Amino acid sequence: MAYEFKLPDLGEGLTEGEIVQWLVKEGDPIHEGQIFVKVETDKAVLEIPSPRKGVVLRMGAAEGETVQVGNVILVIGEEGEKPEALAKPEEAEKRPSVGVVGELEEAPEEKAEEAPAEAAPAPPGKTVEVLAMPAVRKLARELEVDLGTIAGSGPGGRIIKEDVQKAAQKKEEKPPEKAVKAARKYDMYGYVERVPLRGMRKTIARSMVRSKYTAPHVTAMDEADITRLVALREKEKEKAAAKGIHLTYLPFVIKAVVAGLEEHPYVNASLDDENEEIILKKYFNIGVAVDTKDGLMVPVVKNAKEKSILQLADELSGLSEKARSRTIDLADLKGGTFTITNYGAVGGIFGSPIINYPEVAILGLGKIQEKPVVEEGSIEIRKMLPLSLSFDHRVVDGAEAARFMNTVIDHLEDPDLILLEA
Repeated sequence: MAYEFKLPDLGEGLTEGEIVQWLVKEGDPIHEGQIFVKVETDKAVLEIPSPRKGVVLRMGAAEGETVQVGNVILVIGEEGEKPEALAKPEEAEKRPSVGVVGELEEAPEEKAEEAPAEAAPAPPGKTVEVLAMPAVRKLARELEVDLGTIAGSGPGGRIIKEDVQKAAQKKEEKPPEKAVKAARKYDMYGYVERVPLRGMRKTIARSMVRSKYTAPHVTAMDEADITRLVALREKEKEKAAAKGIHLTYLPFVIKAVVAGLEEHPYVNASLDDENEEIILKKYFNIGVAVDTKDGLMVPVVKNAKEKSILQLADELSGLSEKARSRTIDLADLKGGTFTITNYGAVGGIFGSPIINYPEVAILGLGKIQEKPVVEEGSIEIRKMLPLSLSFDHRVVDGAEAARFMNTVIDHLEDPDLILLEA
């Protein structure tokens, strides 16, 4: 009997994925555990393994198509078997949910009394009995859909999840004439290209808006004289290279940041709005923004305080490579307490970075420049690192931010302090 494999629960609150690449085609043999498709979520590209051995009878979506969790994406059967019609939505609802690691037990559904005919939208001023499961009613509330206006496609007119989702989509759809206008490849000034806002770019946009309109941002700027640090890094990078490690300035900056977070715990925090509590984190997980072709990703170095400079350098290299290839594990993108973004790598000097919410601060690094500096009455050329700290003013005051920056600068200007703590 044919087995219908549904897009599993991908975790981390993800509800959909885009089919990036099929690694099988209809008629191909497939064995248990074989990777058969690559699915892009708004965080990473995941490889989905087959749950069983058999023959590919049908693929449920085309490459580039977005599929909701729970929708059938592959039908597996025995050789010579013909595929049946894909499961109807109501049938899919009755079957147990399948996750990446197996089936998930569900609470038994409540029985709903079936109506003799399909339900129709209620006329104005009249009410009709709505047949829908509790989970469907909850979804309707979340999507702000009036169940009384929906004609259920389930047995006896029961409203199912797909009915609610379709109704929500219709609410968001633009009028046909606007859709035609949006499809044009030119405007009154010339030709244009329209790129769909989806996947990781869509997530970045949503996250940035949430952060900017939730946390009142303030940015403090300063400079660190890292002349001694530059000399130290030049001295040690060949030793690191001999061990196969590319030594950058970031591990030193991470160590300086951790020292600052230890002295100023409110910078290593988050704000629980619902319970009106400031949560001070007693661990130091440092996120580092990585520039990829699809947008910024922020891998997180866990327990940075406990790792040496070379360990940090090696881990950063591995995480950055996985982020750029979109093969990074979702767990490596979670759990950050503070973020560093290095726009100086592409030539920026100062900036006003947006906080990686729900964290309360982010440190931007500018490009290292040689500048004339007065030292004990004489002018010297020193290596200066521009620093920009954006912070959530609900949790961190300006004076505390300045003190944090001073601690970071002290460690960057005196590498011996970093080495002592490493």
